Amino acid sequence: MAITEEFFSSRSLASGAAAQRIATAIESGLADTPKASIVVTGGSTPEDCYRILANTAISWGRVLITLSDDRCVPVNHDASNAGMIQRSLIANHAAEAQLVTIYDQDLPERDQCELFETKLKSIHLPFEISLLGIGNDGHIASLFADAEQIEEGLNAESDRNCMLIETSASPHRRISLTMPAILNSRELLLLFFGYTKRDVYEQSKLRESAYPLSKLLFQQQTPVHTIWAP
Repeated sequence: MAITEEFFSSRSLASGAAAQRIATAIESGLADTPKASIVVTGGSTPEDCYRILANTAISWGRVLITLSDDRCVPVNHDASNAGMIQRSLIANHAAEAQLVTIYDQDLPERDQCELFETKLKSIHLPFEISLLGIGNDGHIASLFADAEQIEEGLNAESDRNCMLIETSASPHRRISLTMPAILNSRELLLLFFGYTKRDVYEQSKLRESAYPLSKLLFQQQTPVHTIWAP
């Protein structure tokens, strides 16, 4: 496992450290290429990180942002990750960044992944950094253990970058990046809070773990950096 870890005493310190790491990754990428791309995640955990990033002076007009996953709901729905990211990250300095959504409310769900595969061809790869969270059930992005196609979703050798996900953990169908798409990044950044998720994380570092997170931690392709606070 190529993992480095930072454990902080407060969530504000952890959020600031995550924002700094993302900003550094973007600036490093922009030093070498005209454009840089990153992956971000939904949920409440990264919101402070996003607000800090939004107030960081970077050449945001050269940055493309996409999502690790989203629910199949309109962008103005409370459950939309894209909507949350537009409110918390695509603002202030970062208002010039381009957001590439993973769900298009004007398309049937069956066509979502085909569209995103097309979008992916126009994104500068690898991603400079991919920010992910951890679920209490050990899921990453929307790769839930009970999803029908989870084995393919977690297969780093798959040729699929996107999957439609159904899980008992959510009333909404979801669109998620697959493991190969997530790993197509210079670095993976895990940001999570609380002792319950810390326990899930530690269990996922065991070979016998059945958590989807474990597949991410044991892969050897892309380094993982962990940031946690109580």
